[in-house]
Amino acid sequence: MAKKRVLFISQEIVPYLPETEMAHIGRYLPQGIQDKGKEIRTFMPRYGCINERRNQLHEVIRLSGMNVIINETDHPLIIKVASIQSARMQVYFIDNDDYFQRKHVVLDEEGHLFPDNDERLIFFNRGVFETVRKLRWSPDLIYCQGWFTALAPLYLKKEYYYDPIFSRAKVVFSTYNDHFDGALDSEFAKKAVTEGVTLKDLAVAKEPSHINLNKLACQYADAVILHHKEVSDELKQFANKLGKPVLENPGEKEYINAYSEFFDNLME
Repeated sequence: MAKKRVLFISQEIVPYLPETEMAHIGRYLPQGIQDKGKEIRTFMPRYGCINERRNQLHEVIRLSGMNVIINETDHPLIIKVASIQSARMQVYFIDNDDYFQRKHVVLDEEGHLFPDNDERLIFFNRGVFETVRKLRWSPDLIYCQGWFTALAPLYLKKEYYYDPIFSRAKVVFSTYNDHFDGALDSEFAKKAVTEGVTLKDLAVAKEPSHINLNKLACQYADAVILHHKEVSDELKQFANKLGKPVLENPGEKEYINAYSEFFDNLME
């Protein structure tokens, strides 16, 4: 029987970014799922603070030549890859000179959100799907962690569902303590519209605050993981009212087994 395939779309991964709970799980969960007999692919943004030489990133030339259109502008999609040798695991990086050359992740040196974070988020999420499509690698499950992946469930269900590469994929979204103040650009929903996605589909994120982006992801996911024990009551209630499988606070030590069982039940 063919191995099940799990696609990881991660906001942060150690050692490419400093250690946080999310970056730690972004690193060790894919390895744990791979060790349990699954085939994996892992993606994250190529933030400008990632040292390419030290981490041995290199461009995947055979995946070059793609563009992502946002707000009627073409943005070249650059794919890079690096290996975590100890885990026998590759990480693919979504890159673009306009969006990911700066030396910070989502906040500038003064702690303010970058004004184009909405477009960076759109570019990253669509870039992952376009790259996986070009790899011709068909996932059984897609796991998204953090608000920077919030569009992936929507795009899977509305934009890429017709593609045989993604036709059988279930999608899981996991929340974290990655809160930001304020909101992304007010035109976010308008820019996120595609041939398959309408403004109505994005209604919950009309004001693209942290909680509303998380709600958008939960709305279109097949299942939700409320990973952090301090997730807001509002988001917890929203997720539980959707009537989907929800895994709450799986614990720091046993999370790989908890996630694995949760994934397996969805892929049955």
